[in-house]
Amino acid sequence: MILKLAEKATIKVIKEVAGFIRDEARDFNKKKVEHKGFNDLVSYVDKQAEKLLVEGLTEVMPDAGFITEEGTSSKEGEEYNWIIDPLDGTTNFVHGIPTYSVSVALQKNDEIILGIVYEINHDECFHAVAGGPAYVNEQKIEVSQDVNLSASLIATGFPYNNFDKVDGYLAILKNIMQKSHGLRRIGSAAVDLAYVACGRFEGFFEYNLNAWDVAAGAFIVQQAGGTVSTFNNEKNYIFGREILAAAPKVHAELLEAISKNWKSE
Repeated sequence: MILKLAEKATIKVIKEVAGFIRDEARDFNKKKVEHKGFNDLVSYVDKQAEKLLVEGLTEVMPDAGFITEEGTSSKEGEEYNWIIDPLDGTTNFVHGIPTYSVSVALQKNDEIILGIVYEINHDECFHAVAGGPAYVNEQKIEVSQDVNLSASLIATGFPYNNFDKVDGYLAILKNIMQKSHGLRRIGSAAVDLAYVACGRFEGFFEYNLNAWDVAAGAFIVQQAGGTVSTFNNEKNYIFGREILAAAPKVHAELLEAISKNWKSE
């Protein structure tokens, strides 16, 4: 009951922040974009949205710490930590492509117990708590059932600043595009994962990601009946910088396709 109340309060905070992002998108000026690194964009919208999230979530759970993308808070919680991405899909936002999201997860010790991904432009709130099902808004969702790779649509992301493994990755893409309904690259890992959870995609994989990109979405996939791992089927996908999330049958086939051309660090 307490966790459900925290979920409700967190969704309220997220939707308020999403309203700010939505308003700023109308008149956003590309000249205000900064570069954290090569092709790694950030704007005042990311920073202000994160500040608003930290303030709002501190009211929801005062003792919790934060793992944040923009470094707004360095507070570490003894038991609870929020893992937040204030604007997942910044490059889409900057270019006016309407697919980006707010991603918030709550971690208790080493376990995620709450995950929320709010896709702003479609007003879709994907959410789940430990021990319960996954939802989009108030409709229960689950991953695709009894589907093999040959009947699947798969999501991925392309490397934008770490090209050391790009040849192997391209080989994986070639393999999968020949064995599935196709590949899609939306530009927000959190949305990709949410779409796996509700069966729009049958699987998603990407490398060079951070905890705030995947923590909430991966948890929602699991609560929707999906399987999540690294590329070599280990469980450190939140901090391991590579993730494979899929319907159970498709997960096994994707693991096989990836393992032929990939060597995890």
